[in-house]
Amino acid sequence: MQRSLTHKKSLTLFLYVALFVMYESLSSIYLFLPPLFGVLFLLFINSLDNEDSLATFLIIFCIVIFESEQGYPIFSAVIYFVFIYKLVLPKIMQNFSCPPCVKISIVLLAYLGFYFFNYILSNIFLTPMPFINYYVIYYIILEFFIVSVL
Repeated sequence: MQRSLTHKKSLTLFLYVALFVMYESLSSIYLFLPPLFGVLFLLFINSLDNEDSLATFLIIFCIVIFESEQGYPIFSAVIYFVFIYKLVLPKIMQNFSCPPCVKISIVLLAYLGFYFFNYILSNIFLTPMPFINYYVIYYIILEFFIVSVL
C-alpha cells in the first residue's frame, strides 16, 4: 500500500513536533539551549499567513508544551500571539521595510512582550509575578540568528 504525496507533509510535521518536545525537555535542563519561543512565534505567523490549519494546530500544541515546561498559564502564549498577530504585527510590517528588522522585532515581541503580558496577567489574577533573568538576552540573540535563517 503506497502513501500518497499529500500525506508526507503531515508526517514530517508530526516528526518536527516530536523532536521539539524532546528538545524542549532538554532546554529546560541545559540552560544554554534556547527554548525557541521566538521561532515558534515566527512559525505561528507563517502558518496563519499560509492558512495551514494542521501546522497551526501543531504549533499551538508546541506552544502549550513550552508553557507547561516554563510554568506559564495555559494558552496565555496562544492568546498573546493572536493578539500580536492581529493588532501589532500589521503596524510593524507597515513601518519596517527590511525583513531582518521585522524578524528581530518578532523575536523581541515574543520574549519581552510575553513577559509584560504575563506581568499584566499576574496583576489581574493575583498570581506570583513572572521573573526575567539575563539568559533572556542570550536567548534573544541566539534566536535572532536562528530566525534569520528561516
